[in-house]
Amino acid sequence: MAMQLDVHTHTLASGHAYGTIAEMCRAARDKGLALLGITEHTSGIPGTCDDFYFVNFSVVPRRWEGVRLLLGAEINIVDYEGTLDLSEYYMKRIDLRIAGIHSQCYRFGTMAQNTAAVLGAIQNPYVHIISHPDDGNCPLDYKAVVDAAARHDVLLEINNNALRSPGRKDSVHNSLTLLRLCRQRDYPVLLSSDAHFMADVANVALVLPLLREANFPDELVINYDLARFDQFLRRKEERLPRT
Repeated sequence: MAMQLDVHTHTLASGHAYGTIAEMCRAARDKGLALLGITEHTSGIPGTCDDFYFVNFSVVPRRWEGVRLLLGAEINIVDYEGTLDLSEYYMKRIDLRIAGIHSQCYRFGTMAQNTAAVLGAIQNPYVHIISHPDDGNCPLDYKAVVDAAARHDVLLEINNNALRSPGRKDSVHNSLTLLRLCRQRDYPVLLSSDAHFMADVANVALVLPLLREANFPDELVINYDLARFDQFLRRKEERLPRT
């Protein structure tokens, strides 16, 4: 099956990535994507953009190089309650909201503490996706995470970039566990390149063998079905607090 969307990528605005929005869109076009998401890191990551970066996205066309574009943030989970380091004021102004744990702004705790942190983020109505929940340095109760994700309509990510990061622990095993639990629940997953350079857009080469090993059905890979992903976005938007 062909990838139709890759919605976790970064540009040079994140401080440790190296492409522009235009270059990332061109790469997405060349890879045959219909939809690209650019989700810059929020302020807890060294060198990234200030929160104010996220209020001016209206100046950027949402179609570029023939590719539909979503602009959002990869927001840091910063404590065991699942607090996010981007306020509602800014989250309301962006297209896509990913929440994840990063060692730069989160102290790894016990499995119970880490799981509570992720569950707190999942319960936040603004969160669409949990990024790279695969690092054994930050152990999670994956059944609890998958159950909560299904209950709150939040996508769990299988992250290609994380699978090649040497500092992460047991990422392959943990990703397989997530895939098997999601298959049992008949719940979709999101594949992400987490590209920090143009050539890496839509690259899920390390994920694909895990899908085969887990006997994971194509119909549960949301990247293969743009219409289903759009339905997901609409459901999330309809459930947001109205103020």
